Amino acid sequence: MKLGIGIGWRPEIADAVEALPGIDWVEAVAENLCTDHLPDSLVRLRERGVTVVPHGVSLGLGGADRPDPGRLAGLAARAGLLGAPLVTEHIAFVRAGGPLTATPVLEAGHLLPVPRTWDALGVLCENVRIAQDSLPVPLALENIAALISWPGEELTEGQFLAELVERTGVRLLIDVANLHTNHVNRGEDPAAALDELPVEAIAYVHVAGGVEKDGVWHDTHAHPVTRPVLDVLSELRSRVDPPGVLLERDDDFPPAGELAGELTAIRDTLAAAATSPRTGRRQSARPALPDGPGASAAGARDRTAVAQTALLSSLVAGTPAPDGFDHRRLGVQSRALAAKRADVVAKVAPELPEILGDGYRRAFLAYARNRPMSAGYRRDALGFAEQLLIEGRPADDAARRRLTHWWQERAAPRPPRRGTRLVHAARTALLGK
Repeated sequence: MKLGIGIGWRPEIADAVEALPGIDWVEAVAENLCTDHLPDSLVRLRERGVTVVPHGVSLGLGGADRPDPGRLAGLAARAGLLGAPLVTEHIAFVRAGGPLTATPVLEAGHLLPVPRTWDALGVLCENVRIAQDSLPVPLALENIAALISWPGEELTEGQFLAELVERTGVRLLIDVANLHTNHVNRGEDPAAALDELPVEAIAYVHVAGGVEKDGVWHDTHAHPVTRPVLDVLSELRSRVDPPGVLLERDDDFPPAGELAGELTAIRDTLAAAATSPRTGRRQSARPALPDGPGASAAGARDRTAVAQTALLSSLVAGTPAPDGFDHRRLGVQSRALAAKRADVVAKVAPELPEILGDGYRRAFLAYARNRPMSAGYRRDALGFAEQLLIEGRPADDAARRRLTHWWQERAAPRPPRRGTRLVHAARTALLGK
């Protein structure tokens, strides 16, 4: 299906998106939509004939557990409500722990990379097949950006994606900004990845902005698209004419004119690459894959679960780093996860930074240091407020009364007291093991 040029629909820029000229389609974060009714803006876009694609972020298809039936049903319902031609998700894990490791479930609040190993590939492929059987439309999966690399990887990114497509028939959502991110952070050549992956399986392409700090590229989706990212888009277009290309922006939204300018830059890049094919470009023929696993991959889920839980625990619960990882990069990733968690909690519970003022961020990061998220951001906000009240904070009486009232309205008629403090201490000790 030919999608054309699109933009990520977000509530903050809904009016701007509706007014932008030349928008053929939009993508909406699936988890931000209800399953039984649509925002008025999306209704109007659909009435104009604009295609809307739901983009999931919470399935965790690269995780050790099989996909949650409830999450799959929710994604399927949103696809049906939108009349979408396909749905998309990520090649990532977003949580770990649970029954497979007999440990508490940990939520990353972020997309984390799957090791490019035969074990992880086998688990991913089975999860993808389960998802495909549960969805009413085709599924496409996105390559993600990563700050960290797994030790002992057996496949390149292109080989991993090619094998995934071969085994499952899944479509690909190629994010050229993520290819650039992995070039800066992991030394991986975007052109080599494009040479190895099956470009004919591409459903559409993401383009997004980021920023480099201290030699690390942060895929922020809150900065303008850079020339190196457009160069990767040009590389991709020199190999294939993608059915769709979409601009993503998730924060620090610029004026509509700047969004229009970025869309123009994308169109110009695609046109130039189409009319001026590069001489000496690598052929798209993919090399043979290295030897795969033996006849039995028994225990792959258990091994994947142990590895992912150990990594995520080190990132969000302060446990020792697993062997083979770059400790400096793990620190960067850990701080990034905590910062994102603080930002999202501030968005879902804006009263908290209002009540706590300038002390909100420092207090939340201290809270999060040894208290992993386990039940989503709204429960995280309640847990943070509860912990402050247990500690008799904030010190200002008026602020503490406001925080108490906020917590009572959402959690319980009485503020937490000494008994709750003891329960929290025991739970914290258990999670820290």
